[in-house]
Amino acid sequence: MTAPNSAPWAWLPIPAPHQQAFAQSDAWDRRTLADQAIERAAADPDFIAFTDGQGTLTRAELVADAQALAAALHQRGLRPGDVLAFQVPNWREAAVINLAAVFAGLIVNPIVPIYRDHEVAQMLGDCRAKAVFVAHTFRKFDYAAMAARIRPALPDLAHVFTVRGDGANDYTALLADGRDLPFNRPQVDPLGVKLVLYTSGTTGRPKGVLHSHVTLQRIVRTSATHWGLREGEGTLMPSPVTHVSGYANGLEAPLICGTASVLMESWDANAALTLIDQHQLVGTVAATPFLVELAAAARAAGNRLPSFRFFACGGAAVPADLIPTARAAFANCQPFRVFGASEVPLVTFGYPGDPALAATTDGAVIDYEVRIVDAEDTPLPPGTEGEVLARGPAMLMAYANEAQTAEALTADGFFRTGDLGTLSPQGGLTITGRKKDLIIRGGENISAREIEDVLETHPLVRESAVVAMPHERLGEGVCAFVILMGEADAATLTAHVAASGLARQKIPERFEIVDDFPRTASGKVRKDWLRADVKAKVV
Repeated sequence: MTAPNSAPWAWLPIPAPHQQAFAQSDAWDRRTLADQAIERAAADPDFIAFTDGQGTLTRAELVADAQALAAALHQRGLRPGDVLAFQVPNWREAAVINLAAVFAGLIVNPIVPIYRDHEVAQMLGDCRAKAVFVAHTFRKFDYAAMAARIRPALPDLAHVFTVRGDGANDYTALLADGRDLPFNRPQVDPLGVKLVLYTSGTTGRPKGVLHSHVTLQRIVRTSATHWGLREGEGTLMPSPVTHVSGYANGLEAPLICGTASVLMESWDANAALTLIDQHQLVGTVAATPFLVELAAAARAAGNRLPSFRFFACGGAAVPADLIPTARAAFANCQPFRVFGASEVPLVTFGYPGDPALAATTDGAVIDYEVRIVDAEDTPLPPGTEGEVLARGPAMLMAYANEAQTAEALTADGFFRTGDLGTLSPQGGLTITGRKKDLIIRGGENISAREIEDVLETHPLVRESAVVAMPHERLGEGVCAFVILMGEADAATLTAHVAASGLARQKIPERFEIVDDFPRTASGKVRKDWLRADVKAKVV
């Protein structure tokens, strides 16, 4: 039996077996984020590293606040190796929480704000979080009340802290307490676990992706070099900072690359135009819908955003004409497709200098080895479709679960992405489909199995099959094919899923009531046929 608060990844050797070669090379900068924050604050203390809708944080303020918060957390009983979760929007406090965790030797568990009781309880329970920061309220949802509801079922969760709330357990009170406390910074192994980030899988339960202090740093530095992002420049971050893209590029890049991050708590294309001009921002990393709407807003306003140089676009499917159409809306911005995942952040970095390849491929493979294989793991020649495997110094250490890790990695350390694609002789990757049964809605992974499990708890649902359907704005929406044992309509099924506690983004937007599903000879549901069926109906 596992002892309370012991890490579920205690089985993992450090460094992980597939990372031994990287550990013995010069691939990794072994300074932690705290080391770099202190260095940058000493060099230019007044540089504004973070801006949100309520204010700014200079480098000096960031370091001082993070050290105070680390001291307060230590006083509350958190110790190196404990997990500190945070479910906070794109507020500058998230940057302080993230850095404070490094100062205190804690492991962070960022949770996207769209998640509700069901998912949040799963994540906090799985990683055995000892404390969590939640927004007091955000978008009319009471996160503090949610935390109170789920806390009795989480024996490891000793503390619930709020952000932009009040009382002794609020972020502001903790900072005030910490400023008067002594704090001795612990030694931290840069190859040890720093981050556990949950991503949807085909099993219906989230998987805990583990990264060390050095893995995400590698991808942030490499991408900045490839895109020509220079120290002192600013980027826009509309993606959630609790998602891998927003976390790496919104919270970590300012300290790793010396840039500034302008955070948007809610996406609004016209507000983005204003922020880009006001701060002379040079680029962003965000999902497809943001590029569509930013380009449309720029055309409508007659504002070609001359400071903006790059838009790395991924997550949701990218329509064939989007890249050239968006490119024409800007004066200097080069939009391009990229591909990655929480497990292997940014396998490709796009083709910012080649409009044709930027539009027709998912980018150049940089800093990774990519292998395209058939069902028997036999490597395929260039141009042949197969599963995409990737290996590199920025990849995950492991999943928190040892069995999931063994299934996801090949014997020689390649990660099985579950995506299908082709690789050109020049190293350009094009994603053609997915083996994984996931729906990617606006850049967020949604597990079909998870929704099916909820639908099948309804007494009138005999069987369900959830698939992706085309969505004009978000790339993919959620469609549920359902076999019933009585009379039920879409409104009844919608209310059932909503009442389960799943995030509203997972509630099917369309229901198809059918007598049976198309199946293989062995009885497996032909979801490819179902996807084709709903596509013909909605396109």
